[in-house]
Amino acid sequence: HRTSLPSPMFSRNDFSIWSILRKCIGMELSKITMPVIFNEPLSFLQRLTEYMEHTYLIHKASSLSSTTERMQCVAAFAVSAVASQWERTGKPFNPLLGETYELIRDDLGFRLLSEQVSHHPPISAFYAEGLNNDFVFHGSIYPKLKFWGKSVEAEPKGTMTLELLEHNEAYTWTNPTCCVHNIIVGKLWIEQYGNVEITNHKTGEKCVLSFKPCGLFGKELHKVEGYIQDKSKKKLCALYGKWTECLYSVDPATFEAYKKNDKKNAEEKKSGKQVGNAEETDEMPLPDSESVYVIPGSILLWKITPRPPNSAQMYNFTSFAMALNELDKEMESVIPKTDCRLRPDIRAMENGEI
Repeated sequence: HRTSLPSPMFSRNDFSIWSILRKCIGMELSKITMPVIFNEPLSFLQRLTEYMEHTYLIHKASSLSSTTERMQCVAAFAVSAVASQWERTGKPFNPLLGETYELIRDDLGFRLLSEQVSHHPPISAFYAEGLNNDFVFHGSIYPKLKFWGKSVEAEPKGTMTLELLEHNEAYTWTNPTCCVHNIIVGKLWIEQYGNVEITNHKTGEKCVLSFKPCGLFGKELHKVEGYIQDKSKKKLCALYGKWTECLYSVDPATFEAYKKNDKKNAEEKKSGKQVGNAEETDEMPLPDSESVYVIPGSILLWKITPRPPNSAQMYNFTSFAMALNELDKEMESVIPKTDCRLRPDIRAMENGEI
């Protein structure tokens, strides 16, 4: 697969988004024509496919015999599915009604098909399956966008369903809300927040994850934590990490003791001196600095693959995203005319023909 786009992205600095947005405060963003400069050269159907980047976590879940361990892998998959959004401030192109996208990755062990099934409201549906018939993953997403003056919030309405066929289990969840900050001035940055509840419909086990909002000093930025509970709400294990880098599991009692201690330390620090300043939130921490404290006795469930060195010039794409709009002659003869890869607008943008 290709490792870069035909042309690097162009600077957005020459465009004033404010001149467009000031007319739109309070409006729903699907009604507004955004200049193409704020896009990235992928259709939303291709962007959805990025859920599949860490398919190995599903294969791993399939191979495990304990229901709690399977839930840990499914939770790691749900968290890893939003990791590609980190620093991705470009907006994908809106798919046209009836647009499709098809991807087969033998190396990752899945095939996927997605389609734009509704135009108003815009709804994208997808269906993926494991090449060795171990899973089916499907869902539909209706991204509700709201403009709040300084930020744009995208609430991905719609349910994800993962079926592990060998275990005859179905898991469902919805994704957290995504917010792009500093739309008008400053460096754009992204946070995800809200609760994600994953349910195993066969056993009644649940995993409740909280994606933390950034908070005043950015202390909670990117943090995810939660518990796996059995059907009588007994905590079986705790999960913690950051959606931008990793997820760990640990015994609930150990986790709670750590939290208590952490809180105590924070309060002592606070009474000692005022820490942090309000400017911090504009600066994004780098994903490769190991910024999650690993509680002794934890098990690593998932760790992000570093992005390629040219990622910043390429819309902050991951290696997986870089290959999504690739088109070779062989493929052109078999994909339907409705495939995203045949859109001339996305192709022109990736070639730098603004």
